[in-house]
Amino acid sequence: MARHLPDARRLLCPLPVIRTQNAMKSLQPGDVLVVTATDPGVLQDIPAWCRINGHRVAASHRDADGIVIEIVHSG
Repeated sequence: MARHLPDARRLLCPLPVIRTQNAMKSLQPGDVLVVTATDPGVLQDIPAWCRINGHRVAASHRDADGIVIEIVHSG
């Protein structure tokens, strides 16, 4: 299992979701994508994108860098 860390800070909707989508294309099943963003809309947008595409949000939280969402690639 590999971890990938795309940075979507200072990007507004829909760019964080697009960056997430593009990053997921190169991952293998079981890999984890850890997206960091500052747009509060990602708390709804990225989980919705995951549901549509069959991926799983493992965790989400806020920290000093912004909003962090961990996504498991389902394959």
